[in-house]
Amino acid sequence: MLEPLNEGFLSRISDLLLCRWTCRHCCQKCYESSCCQSSEDEVEILGPFPAQTPPWLMASRGSDKDGDSVHTVSDVPLTPRTNSPDRRCSSSDTSKSTYSLTRRISSLEARRPSSPLIDIKPIEFGVLGAKKEPIQPSVLRRTYTPDDYFRKFEPRLYSLDGGSDDVDFLTDEEISSKYQLGMLHFSTQYDLLHNHLTVRVIEARDLPPPIAQDGARQDLAHSNPYVKVCLLPDQKNSKQTAVKRKTQRPVFEERYTFEIPFLEAQRRTLLLTVLDFDKFSRHCVIGKVAVPLCEVDLVKGGHWWKALIPSSQNEVELGELLLSLNYLPSAGRLNVDVIRAKQLLQTDVSQGSDPFVKIQLVHGLKLVKTKKTSFLRGTIDPFYNESFSFKVPQEELENASLVFTVFGHNMKSSNDFIGRIVIGQYSSGPSEANHWRRMLNTHRTAVGQWHSLRSRAECDRVSPASLEVT
Repeated sequence: MLEPLNEGFLSRISDLLLCRWTCRHCCQKCYESSCCQSSEDEVEILGPFPAQTPPWLMASRGSDKDGDSVHTVSDVPLTPRTNSPDRRCSSSDTSKSTYSLTRRISSLEARRPSSPLIDIKPIEFGVLGAKKEPIQPSVLRRTYTPDDYFRKFEPRLYSLDGGSDDVDFLTDEEISSKYQLGMLHFSTQYDLLHNHLTVRVIEARDLPPPIAQDGARQDLAHSNPYVKVCLLPDQKNSKQTAVKRKTQRPVFEERYTFEIPFLEAQRRTLLLTVLDFDKFSRHCVIGKVAVPLCEVDLVKGGHWWKALIPSSQNEVELGELLLSLNYLPSAGRLNVDVIRAKQLLQTDVSQGSDPFVKIQLVHGLKLVKTKKTSFLRGTIDPFYNESFSFKVPQEELENASLVFTVFGHNMKSSNDFIGRIVIGQYSSGPSEANHWRRMLNTHRTAVGQWHSLRSRAECDRVSPASLEVT
C-alpha cells in the first residue's frame, strides 16, 4: 500500500513542478480545470507558486490521513529500486502520463503569445505586521568604453611644447634667468577702516634695453620705463606712474588707492605692466607681473620682488573717450558733448600730455566742418565738458560721419597723435555704430557712451571718412 501512494504523490508533485500554467480562479492545473474556457483566464506564473494550497492537493492529503499513513518527501527512499514487473508497469504508466503532460504543455505554449503576462512577485515570509522597507529600482548606468573615456582628454593641456609657457612652477630666479626682463619691487596693504587697497610701486631693476621699432629711435641704450597698475578683470580703471627717463633701474616710489570692498579685493588679480615710453612710435611692453590677491595677506600687507614675464598684449591701449550725442529734428542740429577722457597715451616724457580733441563733420566723403576743444596741461585723464553744435538737415543725417581725434599739444612741433574714432555712416567699429544707431532712434535725448581710441591706420582701413581728415 505504501508504494502506490508514494507513486501517486510523486506524480502529482512532478505535474505541479513541470506545469507553468494555472487557473487564476481554482488554482488547478490548466488541463484539469473546468472553469478555464478562454485564453483570457490563463496567466503565466513567472515567480514561485502562490502561498495557498490547491484543492486537489488538499484532497490528496485528506486521503492520506484517512489511510492512517503519513508520507512526506523525506520519507521517499533515495536508493535505486530493483527492476520488477510491477515496478516496470508503474514506470511505464508514469512515462505515459509524462508524455501526455508534455504534449499538453506544448499545446499551451503555442497559445502563449495571446495570453496576458502577469509578473507575480516572489513569496515573502516574515512576521505579520513588520514594516517593509521600500526597494528602490536600480538605476541603469551607461557603460563607458575606452574610446569614450579617452575622448574626454584634451591633449593640448598635457603638451610639453605648448605655445604659452607655464611659469607657475618656476621660482623668480628661474623666471629672471629664462626671460631676462628684469625685476619689479612693489607692496600691497588693505585698510579695513576706510575700505581701500593701497598699491605701492617702488622700483625696478635690470630692465632690458629698448628694441628699435623703426629708425626714429635714437637712444637704444636706455629705456624710458613707466608702470601701469590695474585690478583684473577691470582694466579700465588703471593707474600709471610717471615716466623715468633713460634708465634701466628706475625708482618710482608712487602709491595708488583703489576703493574696493575687502571681499571683492580678494577676488581680483593685481596686474603691473612695465612699459617703455617712445615719443615717435607706439609704446613697447617690457613685461608684467600678475598676483592673485587671494594668495596674499592683504590686511597684514607685504613687499615683493617679482620677476617680469612676457606679456601677450603687444599693443598699448590708447585711452578712452566719453561722448554724448543729441539730434534735434525740428532745428536740424546735431549736438556733441565731449565730456572727458581717461588713461590717454602719454606723449611727453616729462609732464604727461597736453591733450585736446578735434571734431570733424564729414558728409559722405567730403569734410564739412572742424572744431576742437581746449587742451589741458600735464594730464592723461582730462575733463572737458564742452559742447559743440553742427547744422545737419534731417535728410542728410544718414550720410553724416563725425571723426573724433585726440592729440597731444606740442608748441615746438606738430601735435602728437594719440587716438581716433569715427561715429556715423562710416563708423570705425561696432561700438561706434551702436552709439550712432541709438542716437537716431531717440531724437531729442542725449545718448552718452565710452569709446576706446583706435590707431590712425586701423581707422583708415575700415572707415573712408577717416581718410578725408588730417
